Amino acid sequence: MSHRKNDGLLGEPWRVGVLFSRSGFMALIEETQYRGTMIAIEEINARGGVNGREIVPVVYDPASDNALFRSQARRMLTEEGLSTIFGCYTSSSRKSVLPVVERLNGLLWYPTLYEGFEFSPNIIYTGAAPNQNSMALCEYLVENYGSRFYFVGSDYVYPRESNRIMRELVAERGGQVVGERYVPLNARRQDFFAVMHDIKRQMPDVIFSTVVGSATVLLYQTYHDFGLNPANMPIASLTTTEAEIRAMGCDVGEGHLTAAPYFQSISNSRNDNFVRRYRARYGEDEATNMCVEAAYFQVHMFARALECANTLDTDVLRPMVLGQSFEAPQGEVRIDPKCSHTNVWSRIGRATRSGQFEILRQSLSPVLADPYLIAARAAV
Repeated sequence: MSHRKNDGLLGEPWRVGVLFSRSGFMALIEETQYRGTMIAIEEINARGGVNGREIVPVVYDPASDNALFRSQARRMLTEEGLSTIFGCYTSSSRKSVLPVVERLNGLLWYPTLYEGFEFSPNIIYTGAAPNQNSMALCEYLVENYGSRFYFVGSDYVYPRESNRIMRELVAERGGQVVGERYVPLNARRQDFFAVMHDIKRQMPDVIFSTVVGSATVLLYQTYHDFGLNPANMPIASLTTTEAEIRAMGCDVGEGHLTAAPYFQSISNSRNDNFVRRYRARYGEDEATNMCVEAAYFQVHMFARALECANTLDTDVLRPMVLGQSFEAPQGEVRIDPKCSHTNVWSRIGRATRSGQFEILRQSLSPVLADPYLIAARAAV
């Protein structure tokens, strides 16, 4: 299916879809992805748009409901006549949208870390894959805390698959998983009581969390209420960002660990400018995070590809996207043409009382995307 109708006439705007939950239990983090998207669009338009034409976002709120993600994506690609969508946080929402964009030949830009082991010619993946976060985190935890892990996650595809990968990584390092529990995506505080009682019985060296959304706040607060100490048994996560730390209380989050390509505390001029623009737009006390940053840089990469293609037709635009690079706030990133994933940086941070992350370890350069862990497995 062609979407040339979306190209419009000379001088008419480039219309794109924006599909993030601004309500519901995922709004805490997806609202920040929406903000990152909008800041990038505003920057591009302030410079004159792309080839003299502004980018106009068509915004929908799927309200943390996978069925709405699917139906709204379909509406964007049919009734709205769009072909490019920036959106989705959870893997379940991405998997709901995936068959729609494949069937209607749209292009989904997905700015979230995920469990890997997926490829679609209709998705551009700009968050971290497991070889870019899970591997470094496991190695750091075993070296610094011990090899007895306890898994707690939200009950959907990303946590279960991430835990499967982490279990293998722990086993390769001679460790063991002493417990594994899952809670609903819209978990309540009491859902974590049994988890914490079990953790106190098992006394692992580290808790690996794949809890997402507003439930993340409840997990850490319950941990704190049970008197557990991150100095000797931290919660380590791939998903807990500055946004969740702020929501739970910086004193509650202090001492816990996250692996991510980006933290607000990164020191370089690009990030300094990015943080300054974000605060000017959304408030001086607002923090950036890895999801904001990926949502931001992927729009700029899209704009560079669109400048070359001068059409939103997916079949023309996608080849221009592959191989694109950009000096992002985290450092230079590049979309690997072999797998449509992005080479991003690997960093491990520890939350501080200020709500920021002290960076404990980082890669010397972007880590090549390896979503199927092929190179990683070959090296073992």
